[in-house]
Amino acid sequence: MIIDSGLPINSTLLVAAIAWFTAQALKFIFLLITDKKVDFTRFVGSGGMPSSHTSLCTSMAVAVGRIEGWNSVIFAVACIFSAVVMYDAAGVRRAAGEQAKVLNELMYSHFDPNQISKRLKELLGHTPLEVFAGAILGIALGFLL
Repeated sequence: MIIDSGLPINSTLLVAAIAWFTAQALKFIFLLITDKKVDFTRFVGSGGMPSSHTSLCTSMAVAVGRIEGWNSVIFAVACIFSAVVMYDAAGVRRAAGEQAKVLNELMYSHFDPNQISKRLKELLGHTPLEVFAGAILGIALGFLL
């Protein structure tokens, strides 16, 4: 439970920000453990485990449900918004990342790598497991905070 400090703090916004930061920090830690590599861009980058977009949205939906009520219209809107974000993360953005991977391979296999200005970003979306993990993290933080 967030302690009331008397300051005008939007607790829903705070819970969502904490969920986003936690997911981004976990991405950094997982990369450090698996690849033994320090990459501070994981704190702001998209893609990876767990989905920070999903954790942000689901924590917000839970916070809204707890504050406004589980039968409120705004909770329904937050749930629909979360579902759209999760679908986009595992569907559209993941497909765009896969296409970027193929295009990068084509460019580097058919052209001089020294003449290619930059690679397309490949880590855009999420696997269903990464989205699920983000949802569990967000729901848990929404109830804990």
